Amino acid sequence: MAGPKNKRKAKSPSLEALRARIDDLDRRVLKLLSERAQTARDIGTAKNRGAVSVLDIARERAVIRAVRKANDGPLSDDAIEAIFREVVSACRAAQAPTSVAFLGPAGTFSHAAALKQFGRTAIHVPVDTIGDVFTAVEAGRAHYGVVPVENTTEGAVTPTLDGLADTPLKVIGEILVRVDHYLVSKSGERKSVKRIVSHPQPLAQCRTYLAKHFPGIPLDAAASTATAAATAARSSSIAAVASRLAAETHDLRVIASSIQDNPANVTRFLVLSDVSPDSPARRSGDDRTSLVVSVHDEVGVLGKVLRPFTAHRVNLSMIESRPILGRPWEYRFFLDVTGHVEDKGLARTLAEVQKVATSTKVLGSYPVAR
Repeated sequence: MAGPKNKRKAKSPSLEALRARIDDLDRRVLKLLSERAQTARDIGTAKNRGAVSVLDIARERAVIRAVRKANDGPLSDDAIEAIFREVVSACRAAQAPTSVAFLGPAGTFSHAAALKQFGRTAIHVPVDTIGDVFTAVEAGRAHYGVVPVENTTEGAVTPTLDGLADTPLKVIGEILVRVDHYLVSKSGERKSVKRIVSHPQPLAQCRTYLAKHFPGIPLDAAASTATAAATAARSSSIAAVASRLAAETHDLRVIASSIQDNPANVTRFLVLSDVSPDSPARRSGDDRTSLVVSVHDEVGVLGKVLRPFTAHRVNLSMIESRPILGRPWEYRFFLDVTGHVEDKGLARTLAEVQKVATSTKVLGSYPVAR
């Protein structure tokens, strides 16, 4: 015998019931966040007993990888990462206040790199030059520093290399930031643009777009993309080529996004810290080591320096040379190699390099940014 034709449909929860459920979930999330923060404080106490730095980049990267892997949606992996980066930042601040110096003003790509690593809970300290970042950390005015070291379009950042050669600070991490340029203004309207301002590099990196869409519009140089954004915020006829962060900082509207000629433009930043040179960061299993090697200028000297790396199968990912100021015909080679300074192969390599170099300095071993 057939059952009843009219089955009662399950009643959908009301809007009030759904909002009550959200409120309950929020309270549970808050309780868990509080428990996490308290546990972070306990970890901070344990670290202080062992004189361990509050910042553990390898551990934080592992946390981010784990939550991305465990994510089943509906939030995207990137959204989950952004949320947990801020959770980690806030819990780190629960252990101890964290300040970070970067090349300012607010809204630069260096600022974006600092936010990506340290989150918005950290105390962000903008300074005027890359050299000032080193000075701020060396003098104790900031716990950490963030400096650009290379760009996929422009190459090495020489003020950073020169600063690394002489600083007692160590490199404890790296950050990758996609250089995404936006055209922004007060109104967000193309027809209002009578002048475009930015740092000379972004103007050059967006040359094709600007020539096609704004022919004849004057292009003026600014000290930074953040300064350009501040200029655009003061005039309705000026647009700026700047980062999304700079646009948000100065309450500007987007005319066009991702206008750079090279969509794969990325800047690598280094994280600096005043840590003991005898206490390298622990292995993460996916590490990079930065070195600076000084040599006399002589025939075949670079080959002599590089030979041990080949012999011990240590991969080089970057090499740059710089003359040593005040010492004619002497040079420094800055090298990034795959592996940790405590790896046997790299340790043997460095021992052999020291025999042919006038000096060898390990800048730091740290987890590779992916």
